[in-house]
Amino acid sequence: MHGTRAMRMAVAAALLGMMTTTHGQAQPADDTSSPERIVAALYDVISGPAGQARDWNRFRGLFAPGARLIPAAPRRDGAAPAALSPDDYVARTSDAFAKNGFFEREIARRVEAFGTIAHVFSTYESRRAADEARPFARGINSIQLMRHDGRWWIVTVMWDQERPENPVPASYLPQ
Repeated sequence: MHGTRAMRMAVAAALLGMMTTTHGQAQPADDTSSPERIVAALYDVISGPAGQARDWNRFRGLFAPGARLIPAAPRRDGAAPAALSPDDYVARTSDAFAKNGFFEREIARRVEAFGTIAHVFSTYESRRAADEARPFARGINSIQLMRHDGRWWIVTVMWDQERPENPVPASYLPQ
């Protein structure tokens, strides 16, 4: 009986640890202390010059277990957008980030929150170099967050890019 109780306590501690750390890495408290900080950390971790390794452990640590990233823009082949895990996103972007600079920054934001949930509409611009005058892409990231265990977690990031038939509405641009 004593061994069973110890086993249950160990399992409970392990499960709690899975929510407070990710992949064995403690998440910096500043990255997850508010919706604004977790969104800033998301942009920061994916941005950098060609060849610069991204901190993928930091990236993974922003996401709740089961989180998804979904590029919602229509695909050329007509297929439905694929939902990616954070690991799928890392695998999909690592080679491109090694070959090309990629800097994404937020230019406007809308936040709606209630209790332990928040929704952030984050308008972004993407550049190949941090000092590049004009972005090569713009769009909106729809980011769903939840607060649990004293921190914010990203549950879903879904984004759509601006294109001639789909301009970013003025209401989502800097005022």
